Amino acid sequence: MTQVTLLLEPSVALFYSHIAKTAGVSLEQVLCDALFKLAGELSLEALRKQDVISAGEN
Repeated sequence: MTQVTLLLEPSVALFYSHIAKTAGVSLEQVLCDALFKLAGELSLEALRKQDVISAGEN
């Protein structure tokens, strides 16, 4: 795996730390899961936009 360093605003770090503590997992795991989910959502949005553009060309 590739190691990445993130600089978080204190309020963001506190928010995700609270989620990690509540879920019983590490802060790193919560951030990894959140970024993975965001990547999936952005990919789906891009695919939908591509479908709309393709449908408009017909």
